[in-house]
Amino acid sequence: MKIRPLNDRVLVLRLEPEQKTAGGIIIPDTAKEKPQKGKVVAAGPGRINDKGHRIATEVKAGDMILFGKYAGTEIKIDGIEHIFMKENDILAKFDD
Repeated sequence: MKIRPLNDRVLVLRLEPEQKTAGGIIIPDTAKEKPQKGKVVAAGPGRINDKGHRIATEVKAGDMILFGKYAGTEIKIDGIEHIFMKENDILAKFDD
């Protein structure tokens, strides 16, 4: 399924959480928190300001990002869980 975010919306694929702690303890599924790190799958063209000019999004497809714990709306695309969020919900972008 092809999907294209509009305006300043971003489609994110949440990365899988760590299965073990740094000490080697395996974390059970019931104790895992949803990760706040993800990969941008698609980004909209940007928002339009008060003067009618489009301000481009700062992220693009393939960028690794950090987002808020309760950011966005979860949706399933082809059986895979994704998150739709506004660009304002993105906290940081990881540099390569």
